Amino acid sequence: MPDQAHSESWALVHAAQQGDTVAFGQLYDRYVDVVYRYVLFRVGDRELAEDVTSETFLRALRRITSVTYQGRDVGAWFVTIARNLVLDHVKSSRFRLEVTTPEIRDSERVEAGPEQQVMSKVTREALLGCVDQLGDDQRECIVLRFLQGLSVAETAEIMNRNEGAVKALQHRAVRRLAQLLPTELR
Repeated sequence: MPDQAHSESWALVHAAQQGDTVAFGQLYDRYVDVVYRYVLFRVGDRELAEDVTSETFLRALRRITSVTYQGRDVGAWFVTIARNLVLDHVKSSRFRLEVTTPEIRDSERVEAGPEQQVMSKVTREALLGCVDQLGDDQRECIVLRFLQGLSVAETAEIMNRNEGAVKALQHRAVRRLAQLLPTELR
């Protein structure tokens, strides 16, 4: 029930705005994994991802009174803060964002047979390699939509674009991925 979870999250926001620290802790518990995975995918370094995730929630706590309901899940607000912190990091250190996959795969559990494990690994590596070849906007759209599971509306909010632009960007990115992916893996 996404609508119920959505409503519950905003109820927690309102409680946190009234000073309820337990409610903010529950928001943290709900969204820390989403934020961490987003940041880790963008920076490729676990320690840096942990630092940025911590800073995201620290900033969110400081600004909790300023967030207002706009028809979207509050998780998009947390990811937007994380995105801005990652962009600040990139600007300040002249660090080029690279998609690194080994750490993401460390936590995956595959319970298929050895042949399926090998095929899944090869396919995943090829697909993530192709995602890495996309332009920055297309890559970010794919990460937010398919790896983070955000809606078009949430992705549009995070990327500061309208929903139509995100749909078009996603369409072009998926078509480009289809061109880049080896024929035997399509």
